[in-house]
Amino acid sequence: MGKSRARRFRRAPFSPTGPEQCRDEEGGPEEEPAAELLEKLQHPSAELREYACASISKLLQQKHVIPAFLQRDVVRCLGPLLMDHSLAVRETAAGALRECNNTAVHIFNKEGCLEAVLHCMKKFSTNVDLAISVANCLQAVTEDNPDLLSSFNASAQQILETVMLCSESTMKHILLRTLIAGTVWNIKDTIPPGSLGSMVNAILKIFSESLAIDAGEMIVCMNEAERNRLKLAAEAETEENMSDVIDNCVSEDDVMEEIPKEKVRRENDISDLLPFDKWELKEVTALLTAQQTALEIIVNMCCSEDPSDEEWEELSSSDESDLFMENSYNEGGGLLMSPLCLSDEVNSAFLNNLIPKKILEKTAFPNSVALDICMKNASWKPLIKKLNAVQCRALTCLHSILLVSDMDCLGGASALQSLAQHLSQLVFSNTELPTDTEFLEAITSALRALLQTMASKNISQCMTPEQLLALCEAGVHSSNTTVRVNVVSILGISGSVLAKGQDTAETLKVIGKFLLEVAMKESSLVVAGEALDALFDVFADGKEAEKAAVQIKLLPALKEFQPVFKMRIRKEGKGQYSTDQLCVLDNVKMNLRRFIAYQETLGKTPT
Repeated sequence: MGKSRARRFRRAPFSPTGPEQCRDEEGGPEEEPAAELLEKLQHPSAELREYACASISKLLQQKHVIPAFLQRDVVRCLGPLLMDHSLAVRETAAGALRECNNTAVHIFNKEGCLEAVLHCMKKFSTNVDLAISVANCLQAVTEDNPDLLSSFNASAQQILETVMLCSESTMKHILLRTLIAGTVWNIKDTIPPGSLGSMVNAILKIFSESLAIDAGEMIVCMNEAERNRLKLAAEAETEENMSDVIDNCVSEDDVMEEIPKEKVRRENDISDLLPFDKWELKEVTALLTAQQTALEIIVNMCCSEDPSDEEWEELSSSDESDLFMENSYNEGGGLLMSPLCLSDEVNSAFLNNLIPKKILEKTAFPNSVALDICMKNASWKPLIKKLNAVQCRALTCLHSILLVSDMDCLGGASALQSLAQHLSQLVFSNTELPTDTEFLEAITSALRALLQTMASKNISQCMTPEQLLALCEAGVHSSNTTVRVNVVSILGISGSVLAKGQDTAETLKVIGKFLLEVAMKESSLVVAGEALDALFDVFADGKEAEKAAVQIKLLPALKEFQPVFKMRIRKEGKGQYSTDQLCVLDNVKMNLRRFIAYQETLGKTPT
């Protein structure tokens, strides 16, 4: 029903990686009044100041409490704590400064908090955890905030550039560079035109660095490193205990010949050499967060700006740049694509950094060995959700690219068929169809865009009718409206292709009955409208379609449904659907009238 739309990611409410994250499970701060928490920010105890920052950070994720804090100048109260002598307080204060409200952003701008935040960023070489918290804050506050752009002078940009050029190779540093790259993209309008190309290339080079790392292999390696570390620590503790036992057994005559206990312990004590607790897990978490962030920013880079729509943006499809796909993904060549809606500089940077190829690699299911490790280790189990999130973001990236490309630039029919086969394997590789809502939305969006491109160029579909119907049967019962819209559209696209073939009437009958049932029983008018659009496409032309339409009594069914659909739009439309959705629904209503008239001219009445 209209053009497929690509998702534009917004920064989610910030949950810092500092100590407050561990207390999210404990609850409690919801009952603390704003005034009391703000008062505790001035408490002599660093632990109480940290607790207050963490509580405020959590509460500010609930929109209904934001006004109470804003009325008490929460930004002005938190700002000085970015300079607190306690690392934990600085981290949690940076987390709490994450802006989800226009008024809060205005105060951030007005009070000049950027200078204090950037001052903390200067400490990144010695305190990467603080820098990550600050970078999260920066990326959030610079998004859709043109009033802040003038504050990013040459000095401020130099700080960001220094972080981006940091050569440290830890996963935390990769995450830090990724977040700062996102911030730089947000303030791209401050970059001189002559430097835009190099800036975009630097951003995508950072993303490429992140996406090039195999997170599954990293989990395996880091888990082994953790086991080795814990084993060494246990052996060291055992040796120390044995030393104590021996000391207690030494006779007084041997005391003078005893090697000093302190020396023995110094020689065997490796505590100073051991990493921080769970550092291996933190490294993997940082990598997955970096990859997810990079993919979200790439999606946004592919989207045009539309201030009237906060979540979904139309993608333009200009013909300015080339887009290339190697002939076979399965043979290891991968995809090399660049979004046509971007400038030549961005397109070139996409290709130079092999971004689309790495995106496609991330659409695969996570490493089974890595999943097994996470399933068996309680502290590593949350990584499964992050692995799945990266896969879904990669599929969304693929969707965005497909929306703005044409077949010639993609490398031809064989390349599209290889991609279709890859996506089909993701859906049908297991005996049961996937049920995860986020994955279904991402995979069906990508499939919809791909099948539409293939159908428009008369490229044969790779999915059998049975597979299509199974996918649609599962998707149409999803609680996610976008999934339901996608599967109905996919069925319409594939059905319109089948209608041009031979001996397909029986399959078209099944498709037609399915779409009719969706149109008549679907609770969402948007999905019902999409089902009607799909019916128009499937039964628009062709002998097989005409035969199937008569046998399922399509015309009388639609004539009976027409007044019901009109009434639903009139009663349910206002207040429940956006202006754009209502315009599309009005168009479907008009097309329904025309389609009925067209069928009547063909004399397709029940016998």
